[in-house]
Amino acid sequence: MVNDIIADSLTRIRNASMRRLESTTLYYAKIVVSILEVFKNKGFVKEYSVTEKDGKQSILVQLAYDERGKSVINEIKRISKPGRRVYKARSELKRFKNGYGTIVVSTSKGVVSNDEAYSANVGGEALCSIW
Repeated sequence: MVNDIIADSLTRIRNASMRRLESTTLYYAKIVVSILEVFKNKGFVKEYSVTEKDGKQSILVQLAYDERGKSVINEIKRISKPGRRVYKARSELKRFKNGYGTIVVSTSKGVVSNDEAYSANVGGEALCSIW
């Protein structure tokens, strides 16, 4: 039983990235799929697919590496936790790590990156950051 499925997913991605694994498997949740879509659009993961085995769904994530074999993920962190929710206004979402990083935000328009939330003029719960 996992209490915080987002933190578990980020930890699995972080650990697989440090070990330079080709792919990793995550528990299925719609919010995790939404976060992975943002990661894929920003180039932090190559591909992901939802698979089903024995009636249980899981997500297979293929990690991205540069031409030297170094992981494109330097740091991946959970911001808003079940014990302490963190909300950010539109003005606080302008840039992260000089544009090299991304904050994943859950807004009324869905789960989007900080750039998309800023241009859509909405704030929301800051789920995680990656760079």
